[in-house]
Amino acid sequence: MRIQRALARAGVSSRREAEALVAAGRVHVNGTPATTGQVIDPARDHVTLDGKPVAAPVAAQWLVLNKPTGVLTTRKDPEGRPTVFELVPDWPGLTYVGRLDFMTEGVLLLTTDGDAAHRLTHPSSEVERTYVALVRGNAPEAVRMARRGIELEDGLVRPVHVDARPAGARRWEFEITIAEGRTREVRRVCEALGLQVERLVRVQFGPVRLGALPPGTTRALTVSERRVIEALARADGPTGRSHDH
Repeated sequence: MRIQRALARAGVSSRREAEALVAAGRVHVNGTPATTGQVIDPARDHVTLDGKPVAAPVAAQWLVLNKPTGVLTTRKDPEGRPTVFELVPDWPGLTYVGRLDFMTEGVLLLTTDGDAAHRLTHPSSEVERTYVALVRGNAPEAVRMARRGIELEDGLVRPVHVDARPAGARRWEFEITIAEGRTREVRRVCEALGLQVERLVRVQFGPVRLGALPPGTTRALTVSERRVIEALARADGPTGRSHDH
């Protein structure tokens, strides 16, 4: 386990703050100054901060939030707009797994395992996300076009699944599953298909479904959800942060 992650898991600080503590020479491992990115064994190595022992890391925490509209997926907003961190516990090191844009609703995972969050949102992870958009336009034709692939300015999108069903008043529920997380990808796909989006909800991320979770509330992942999501996070592939919709 990297030293920054161990400090964050122990509740000392966030990972970014932990990096600053290490760089400042305040963290020691077995009496020797720690280095950024140093790998330690929490069960064997003795870690101190300012000469005081650091507790052993606790297990990572996982939550799913039903993100409402009008809330930013960020920690702080200079304009004072509400953020998802006002709706979740104040746990050290808590971060989001991908983003949902300001007006998009639905499944947003949060975890204290920053490395897992990075891996799950990297394109190499290919974690499936399912969205339902309430749209106007020729949705049946859009489905046919989408199944052939949609060319966006940053490359071709090939949905894993796409379908549409009538929603009344000349509206459609356009459902699409993708295995990547480009910036505002679903909204851009709908625009390219000639659909006008009135509402966009992410109903599933990997094994985690939205279900009946009320907007603005959270729940812990089930044992089976956590087992699958952690297995996906352990899969081989580079790390990195991506943006969703």
